[in-house]
Amino acid sequence: MSGPSTRTAFDRAASEGRAALMGYYPAGFPDVETGIAAIKVMVESGVDVVEIGLPYSDPVMDGPTIQAAAQQALEGGVRIADVLRTVEAVAATGVPTVVMTYWNPIDRYGVARFAADLASAGGSGLITPDLTPDSAPGGGQAWIAAAEEHDLDRIFLVSPSSTDERIAMTTAASRGFVYATAVMGVTGARDQTSDLAEPLVRRTKAVTDLPVGVGLGVSNGDQAAEIGRFADGVIVGSAFVRTMLEGADTTAGLRALGTLTADLADGVRRARR
Repeated sequence: MSGPSTRTAFDRAASEGRAALMGYYPAGFPDVETGIAAIKVMVESGVDVVEIGLPYSDPVMDGPTIQAAAQQALEGGVRIADVLRTVEAVAATGVPTVVMTYWNPIDRYGVARFAADLASAGGSGLITPDLTPDSAPGGGQAWIAAAEEHDLDRIFLVSPSSTDERIAMTTAASRGFVYATAVMGVTGARDQTSDLAEPLVRRTKAVTDLPVGVGLGVSNGDQAAEIGRFADGVIVGSAFVRTMLEGADTTAGLRALGTLTADLADGVRRARR
């Protein structure tokens, strides 16, 4: 049975007058058990929705920080079974948990098989950065059908370069929330947030009542507050991974991860005061 839709976390955050904090972390980094521990620290410190990355050898969207973590996970032998084990452990906390992955590993694993296994692990859905709803047969429509069968969210992306027509098509095929990439380029913490985010959120919300989460570049509470002022969700990834990469040891890394998460959670709570 699949986990709760990510929509439940957005609705709860909205009832509290704030945006949801969404945290990305790759499975298997630096190893499976430590990765699970890291994500649980993020949940305990204020993350509302967890995105678990499926490490992949040919990432087109990932910046150097996430690439380094994914490479370490792959060298450690992480497989889709480990990703699903991570989903099961995190979903057991009650937080909506989705997988973020490029499409090729899912295509090779089997679309229907992956949907069934993700739902069985308690996962809530899938973010597919390189898959659009109108992808070739075997892609977008196959995933939409499998997700429907197993009651999973399907989260597609919109970007500043998306036309209004593509935003309308993409949001119509989405469930749970819409992922808005705030900058053009790869992932990575940045000193300043993108001024392209707010117009993109406005264009997206004009054609859907789904929540809109903004990703790419947020690294501290002040930036989370800035994005949380107009977005329904603030997505953070590279800053979490970098904190663990730079930790002197696992204990120090987990402690720093909790501190960072608390700062980000405070940011989304003071955005609309």
